[in-house]
Amino acid sequence: MKWTNDRSDNVDDRRGSGGGGMLVGGGLGTIIIAAIVFFLGGDPSAILQNSNSAPQQTEQRQLTKEELNIREFVRMLTKENEQTWDKVFQENGIQFRPAKVVLFESTTDSGCGTAQSEMGPFYCPSDHTIYMDMSFFNELQQKFGAKVGQFTVAYVLGHEYGHHIQNLLGTLDKVHQLSQRGSETQANRISVANELQADFYAGLWAKQTDNREKIIEPGDIQEAMSAAAAVGDDNIQKRGQGYVNQESFTHGSSAQREEWFMRGYNTGDIRQGDTFSALLK
Repeated sequence: MKWTNDRSDNVDDRRGSGGGGMLVGGGLGTIIIAAIVFFLGGDPSAILQNSNSAPQQTEQRQLTKEELNIREFVRMLTKENEQTWDKVFQENGIQFRPAKVVLFESTTDSGCGTAQSEMGPFYCPSDHTIYMDMSFFNELQQKFGAKVGQFTVAYVLGHEYGHHIQNLLGTLDKVHQLSQRGSETQANRISVANELQADFYAGLWAKQTDNREKIIEPGDIQEAMSAAAAVGDDNIQKRGQGYVNQESFTHGSSAQREEWFMRGYNTGDIRQGDTFSALLK
């Protein structure tokens, strides 16, 4: 992936800062479930509220050269998201508000409760912030079989920024309201449509940003597809329980996640991303 010279000031790097935190209790099973359920998802408060917690102290330390490089990379990706989405919103007569991005290790506070690395990257609508512990990308490769590279991070951040776009457009509020009205199966279908739209937005971002900055290099889209396939509900269920239960899907199958990312990438048109009409007929 080609780097640009753009950098965002909306990145808060809390790694190495030390201080106390809260860890989810309940054993390894709870941690794995949290990672599966909320990786690339939304509000982690349900797991947080239902888990025992215990304080953990961390010591202050200096960030390594590699960690500082990661910070610059995330600042670049964040700025490219800001510029692309500001342009899309202007073209549609909508006011854009940038999200914040927090880099942390182990635990940190968020507007949705205590953020934890085991839960993977997530977006908190309450404080308009994306929370990312970069060590999770090792888990993505080792446990879920993804081919991880720089564009994997771009895809994940693009997906989470997609949830921010949904928040700005009022989609997340509507999703919450609809999910309260029907059965659990219907709520799961709504969740799938919501997550696939975030994948679509990630693809749209990649297309429009590449049109402006020529950031995409050979193999980048394949990395995004590998990550999308790895976090498909069917792949996660096969690895975790040995079988697939489609009615319990909350994020979409591997094929669906790849399909909607590519729709966003191939069209670059926000009007083509109505996953709700397509999937909730």
